[in-house]
This record gives sequence, structure tokens and C-alpha cells, in this order.
Amino acid sequence: MRVDLHNHTTLCNHATGTMDEYINKAIELGIDEYGFSEHAPMDFDPKYRLDISQKDYYENEVKRLKEKYKNQIKILLAYEVDFMQNVKMLDEILNAKVDYLIGSVHFLDGWGFDNPEFIGKYENNDIDKIWQDYFDTIQAMAKSKLFDVVGHIDLIKIFKFLPKKDIKSIAYGAIKEIKKSNMTIEINAAGLRKPIKEIYPSKDILELVYELDIPITLSSDAHSVDQIGFMYEEVVSYVKSFGFTKIATFDNRERVLVNL
Repeated sequence: MRVDLHNHTTLCNHATGTMDEYINKAIELGIDEYGFSEHAPMDFDPKYRLDISQKDYYENEVKRLKEKYKNQIKILLAYEVDFMQNVKMLDEILNAKVDYLIGSVHFLDGWGFDNPEFIGKYENNDIDKIWQDYFDTIQAMAKSKLFDVVGHIDLIKIFKFLPKKDIKSIAYGAIKEIKKSNMTIEINAAGLRKPIKEIYPSKDILELVYELDIPITLSSDAHSVDQIGFMYEEVVSYVKSFGFTKIATFDNRERVLVNL
């Protein structure tokens, strides 16, 4: 089974290509289940996300495509939701009738740490504290029990500013909380397109995920048609090397495990 569950559309204002083009590419690549997971509306950083006024349009378009391509591919509806400890998430999104919700952390106290415009903050602060603050936020996100999937769990490594402390010791509390909250962790190929040139998550973290028997799923985090299924075979080889044999997909917020 080939799945790709974290992908975007032009409605986020930083992607290209039509939704039909994305699906046709996924079909061409032999993907069995493809998820649209647009950046969810919220009252923060509106430039890079779906506007709440577009919610019905987005959901209806995905449903239209589900029907149109039902004999060729299974299409899933989802949102990627930013978790920020001091910013309220919209009930309309948290209670939306979707197949799954991805919870992601892109901001620490308003700092968009994955945005190259603000990269200087890494050099002016304690890198171990930055990493700990990040994984503390991931832990709080898991504790909320609002989401089904953890998005790019070690996104904080994007620009190769790595901690001096052991990564496992920094991330362990968050990973334990993810297990306790019965969440799935995505294996996200987008890191291979970033300065870190590494899949999310790193080997250290994926070892913990495997040891704690936390389910995984696969995603390319596509923002353009050419990124769909990005480095899929490499990602599959990566997870198999740890011993994973199954991946998760979803239907109406219910997780289903299928063979790789």
C-alpha cells in the first residue's frame, strides 16, 4: 500500500498547481491513498494558510475529487493545524468532519523558526533551550489529544542548528506523550528538500518511535506537483531499516494499519 497523507493546495498561498494535477500525479505514481491536508485557518500568520471563508470551498473540492477519482485512488480530507500554546485554534477546524488532523509546531512564542527570514534567532539563543522548548511544545500538543498525526516531528532541525545535548533525551518526554495519546507520527520527506537534507524524523527519534511501538505514516508534504511522492522509495527503505512493516491511514478519524 502506498500512502501520501500530508499535501497542500494553492489555498495556502505558498503552493502551486491545481488539485486535479496533484491527483493525476499521485495516480501516475501508483499512490493508493492521497491526503489533502491544507494549513488550517487561525488568527495568526494568515498570509500562509487557508482563510476561514474558504473552508467550505476546500472541503467541497476535496469531496468532489473523491467522487471523480473514486475508481482510481482514495482521496482523504484533512487539515494541518498549527499548535501554539498562546493562540486559540478554531473550533470549526478541530470539530470538522475530516479523515484526520495533523498537529504541527511551526512557531515558538511567535517565532517562525522554519522561515529563513528569521534564521538569525538560532545564533543569538541557547540552541539546547530552543530544542527543549520545541519538544515541550510537541509534548503539550500531544497532551491536548486534539490530533491524529504529528507533523514533521523534528522540524526544528531544518537549518542544521543541532543541539549539544543528546537528541533522544530532549525528545523523550514528547515521544512518550505521543504514545500515551495514541497518535501517529508521520515520516515526512520534505526534510530532504531543506538545508538539513534529512527525512523527518532523524534516526535517533525514529529509534524511540519504533521502541515504543508508535504507528507511523508517510508523507511528502507537497507544495507543488513535482513534490508528490517525493523520494518515496528512499523513505520506505528508511523505515523498513528500523523494522517497520505497517503504516497508518485514516477514515473519519479512525486509524487503519496497512502493510508497507
